[in-house]
Amino acid sequence: MNRRKLDPEASAAAAFGDRLRRLRDERGWTQEQLAERCGCTDSHISAVETGRRPPTPRFAASVDAAFGTGDLFQRECAEIYRPSLLEGFREYVPHELKAAEIRIFQIGIIPGLLQTPEYAAAIQGGDVRRGAITEQQAQERLAKLAERQASLTRTPPPLVFVVLDESCLRRPVGGPEVMAGQLDKLLAFAELPSTVLQVAPYDLGERRSFDLPVNILTLANRSQIAYAESAQRGQLIRETTFVVGALTAYHQLQVEAASQAASVAMIQDLRKDFP
Repeated sequence: MNRRKLDPEASAAAAFGDRLRRLRDERGWTQEQLAERCGCTDSHISAVETGRRPPTPRFAASVDAAFGTGDLFQRECAEIYRPSLLEGFREYVPHELKAAEIRIFQIGIIPGLLQTPEYAAAIQGGDVRRGAITEQQAQERLAKLAERQASLTRTPPPLVFVVLDESCLRRPVGGPEVMAGQLDKLLAFAELPSTVLQVAPYDLGERRSFDLPVNILTLANRSQIAYAESAQRGQLIRETTFVVGALTAYHQLQVEAASQAASVAMIQDLRKDFP
């Protein structure tokens, strides 16, 4: 029997469907048998397992009751409708973990790969206080961030090129102690042999190539993909035309941005403001 392959990293709905299929297989149940326990049709089970139909909260509750999994599926269902990660980002991360080269442009805040735990916790805590995410979702984000940061220490490490808009450095996050630690981390990052850190100063003006954050990955086979996001969503992009255009714009930005030496000097000067 041909079974549609599932990629649980693709989306929260795909992760739900993958877990549903795995637990059903572990118990030796057919889709018809699970459907009978859940009060639905076997075609509905099939559609949810393959991601063709998102689960409803009611369906998730019936699955938890059938499997005896507490509220596991109900929590995963909530993640579909109120995800802790932007759409597209879940698909992007596995590529980043294996990329040979990572290029980042960021506006407003320090990019995740360079954040200290305290800085990251302050950012997520702000989202929790505003009601944008739950405490559990904040913890899930921090866990995913730790996984991404750990991948930078693999052998051989990826080459990481980072251009920070000046706003990343001047926006205070978490108080003076947190900012001091974060600036120290940036300075240490700039000293690594596999990294380049530059600042795009405010006076770059209209010469700045991007108005939104963008990541560009070069994979082990030298193919390239891009990830761009707004406040509402993220998008993983493989189309060659877009990726080549984004890479060209990134190189133009690097030329216009301050050199690494000048960027480090700027960060060191800002560091003096935090004891």
